[in-house]
Amino acid sequence: MPTDYVLFVHGVKTHERPAFEKLCNILLNRIQNSINDKSRVVKPIYFFWGDLNLAAQRELVTNIKDSPKWNDFWFRDFRTEQILEFVGDAALYLSRHVGTQVVQRFKSEAFSVLQGANTSDRLHVITHSWGTVILFDILFARRWESRDLEDETIKLVKDLRNVLFGLDPNPQTGIPLASIHTMGSPLALFSLLNISGNVNGVSTHDLTPDLRRFLQNLYNLRKKPLNWRNFSHPGDPIAYPLEGVMSMLLDGSTDYVNTQDVITDKGNIFNRPFSQRLIPLIWGGEAHGSYWDNPLVGKTISEVIQAAI
Repeated sequence: MPTDYVLFVHGVKTHERPAFEKLCNILLNRIQNSINDKSRVVKPIYFFWGDLNLAAQRELVTNIKDSPKWNDFWFRDFRTEQILEFVGDAALYLSRHVGTQVVQRFKSEAFSVLQGANTSDRLHVITHSWGTVILFDILFARRWESRDLEDETIKLVKDLRNVLFGLDPNPQTGIPLASIHTMGSPLALFSLLNISGNVNGVSTHDLTPDLRRFLQNLYNLRKKPLNWRNFSHPGDPIAYPLEGVMSMLLDGSTDYVNTQDVITDKGNIFNRPFSQRLIPLIWGGEAHGSYWDNPLVGKTISEVIQAAI
């Protein structure tokens, strides 16, 4: 019987492996409990990278707090615990040094498992926050093909891409991707970092050619679009919708993917008057981490996995 592999990729503010795997298992239990066919084999893969940038961020926070005027700033905790961690993770990953370390970590934690999978098996990707950006960057961004990189790094990225069906250099081999689930995703913002030009007033992206070709190859194999669920809490300042962005990312080729935005919490009549003001940002961090134990998230993902054949 085919195996459903579930690849978990965390986002910001996740610096300890046990805590990450605990969150994954909470969501995994919700998913498995909602799957009717108990004979279905679901195996998790944990991709943890949160310790690679920790030292650099802590040093930066220390230096910021040493500034004589630091205590004059408003929202100091929000700056250091929310904004700095998100922007810091982005900046450090985009640096060649830390980015390469993340790629190496991905190989050590996920490559061997995926390489041993069969074409009849299925891969479901669940990413949180900045983890969405990291995975898509590794798989599709052209910056990893730059001649400025070491040959070893270029080969490593090629090897990683080769374990997925539909990606060059051997698009007809590897495990097929069956679904994508993004939680609190800033992928819409990341699309701005990959604009490579402008054609007839529309942005073109470095991600677009390889991503579109990948989705087309999957479509030709499975004869149906790839299911993509994008979960967003309305109070999460990092989360953005994707349905309207996919046409831009895929250059109009949206037939290959079935994208649905899912709002995980509607709120209530008492907090709606404040929904567009600064107050919700105070608890935005809590909203950003709420997806792992959300019943709707678990149920929705389980339905998508059950429908994958």
